Amino acid sequence: MTPSLPLLAVTALVTGLLQAPGRDVSPVGDVVEHVAGHASETYWTPQRMARAVPIGLLGDLRKITTARPGAPSVLPAAPPGSVLPPVARAALPPAAGAVLAPAQAARQATGTTGTTGTTRTTGTSSTTRTRQAAAMPPATTSGTRWAAGGSVTRTTGRVFLTLNRVDFSCSASAVRSANRDLVVTAGHCVKDGAGDWAENWTFVPGYDEGRQPYGAFPARRMFVAGPWSRSGNDDYDVGMVAVDDLDGQHLTDLVGGQPISFDPPRGRRTYGFGFPADPPYDGERLLYCAGVPHGDPQGQTRDQGLRCDLTAGASGGPWLSGFDPASGRGALTSVSSFKYSNDHRTMYGPYFGSAVRDLFRTAERA
Repeated sequence: MTPSLPLLAVTALVTGLLQAPGRDVSPVGDVVEHVAGHASETYWTPQRMARAVPIGLLGDLRKITTARPGAPSVLPAAPPGSVLPPVARAALPPAAGAVLAPAQAARQATGTTGTTGTTRTTGTSSTTRTRQAAAMPPATTSGTRWAAGGSVTRTTGRVFLTLNRVDFSCSASAVRSANRDLVVTAGHCVKDGAGDWAENWTFVPGYDEGRQPYGAFPARRMFVAGPWSRSGNDDYDVGMVAVDDLDGQHLTDLVGGQPISFDPPRGRRTYGFGFPADPPYDGERLLYCAGVPHGDPQGQTRDQGLRCDLTAGASGGPWLSGFDPASGRGALTSVSSFKYSNDHRTMYGPYFGSAVRDLFRTAERA
């Protein structure tokens, strides 16, 4: 595994379809597949979901004792209920992850000044434009609740899973695919690097304060890139899961799906969404970051970094480029993956290149 913090033989496709449940196969390219075992219908009770531990951005599920200076944190996994180690939590700046108050958000969006919030514009047409701008979410933020509605509120959801006998939560997004059943998340929300596959994996699109307006979709097949499965390489921290239909209805027929894009230009304005569940958040609401991502200054990955205060539980949340706040639609170009121990305010996400394209082409046919 590369020294970083995750938030976590080619065969014919027909061979994969004939494998017994639980066997790992690789239908196309360097892709590893796993036939999921279903959680019982009663496993994910509201109480169990509430107790699920957010998969950490600053902790690994395996204990690692050495790290190069400046490498992502390799602290041991925190005990259930406290993913960020106490020292890491104490090191977070007081404003980390703070949600903008509505008035603050409006001032940021409209360019208002002063304690009274008076705008710089005057006149009827200017007032109309100001009101329209105030209704739009900030285009640059390190952590704000998403209240603008649109498709992203339906396609983004929480993931609940069991890994190494511990119940965890992550974030994920429904995407457009040939099978109409595909969810994209972080690799470490599907498989613990070279370790175990997740069990009881379930996607809840549109999750909001405990509500499950579209139901819960259990996994049937899971996919990760070979470098993630073999060594937990952070450049490939992407997982894709084909889920069961719900009462005969495919996932994206019900909630829609974001398009996925490969080999995107770097440095494009990006919106990152997720359900952070470590303080100061509780995982109950959809939040987002937005800004222009940059390369990894540590030079340890090909990932891009986005100014973002979201905490553990946001792992696997979608990064959308070309995003339209009015419709809530954009192209999926990355997912939230990890943070460096010496920079808690930057979230990193893997670049969607040819390996992720192979992963998608395999998964969408499952």
